[in-house]
Amino acid sequence: MKLLMLGGTEFVGRAVTEAALARGWEVTVFHRGNHAPPQGVTVLHGDRADAAGLAALENGEWDAVVDTWSGAPSAVRDSARLLAGRAGTYAYVSSSSVYAFPPTARLDERAPLVTGSAGATDAADYAQAKRGGELAAVEAFGERALLVRAGLILGPYENVGRLPWWLGRIARGGTVLAPGPRGMALQYIDVRDLAEWTADALRAGLGGPYNLVSEAGHATMGELLESCAKVTGADAQLRWTAPEDVLAAGIEPWIELPGWLAPGELRDAVFGVEVSKALASGLRCRPVAETVADTWAWLQAVGGVAPQRPDRPVLGLDPAKEAVALRRAG
Repeated sequence: MKLLMLGGTEFVGRAVTEAALARGWEVTVFHRGNHAPPQGVTVLHGDRADAAGLAALENGEWDAVVDTWSGAPSAVRDSARLLAGRAGTYAYVSSSSVYAFPPTARLDERAPLVTGSAGATDAADYAQAKRGGELAAVEAFGERALLVRAGLILGPYENVGRLPWWLGRIARGGTVLAPGPRGMALQYIDVRDLAEWTADALRAGLGGPYNLVSEAGHATMGELLESCAKVTGADAQLRWTAPEDVLAAGIEPWIELPGWLAPGELRDAVFGVEVSKALASGLRCRPVAETVADTWAWLQAVGGVAPQRPDRPVLGLDPAKEAVALRRAG
């Protein structure tokens, strides 16, 4: 297989690139040059935000393209149009955020979607931008467009700050505000499982939308945080705190406590996505302890500080605010 990876140097793109290289594929990485790509790839440079930024892609043929773009949908439109006659499958890594909220039923691939435009030139609304990217891919590739609707993504190379923040906080030790309930079912995908499934799907020539997360309850909040405590070896005490007490302390779910949502309609939607289609096509998800351990090993290898995407907010709970919340909770 000859793969063109649009991006390929950070998180999802890097994981897909490494999965392809491990299979012996020929991989071309197209990126701006801000980060070093994995060894063994052919490198092309360009800036998709620039009108002339796709010049390096004007020649060449590939069996498949993978695109993780989260910005303006017009960039996906332009690249997909340029490559439509010279590539087999166009896999666009989208998001379960494209589903309309509140949902009318459990979210499967046929659920109502937000509006979006393939030609939109801004990405102020993440859900609409991702939907616009989907439309752009389908416009150019039709049934050869593979729409990978990922949910919460964790694992090595994470540059959003969710699992790295929890690992860093627990590694500092002391009493840790652990948002309850401890048995809250999570639904997420290890970035490497996403990459392996995507490579399998490209090899099989799959197209259309696929929800790509684990089954609901693949892990719980307790298992996630306890795995963090175990792997860091820190002297940390998890103080499980009722959701109502967390909210009463003015703590913002998902942002200040990454990956956590209070009980309610939003949590039920985010952690209740239907994934039978992906499972039937071969999706396999590794245990949460492995995801946590490998992320910790990577974090240590990069000096304990994870990279931070400039287009995403910095996540995590301020220590002073955590201390106040712990006192309030008793």
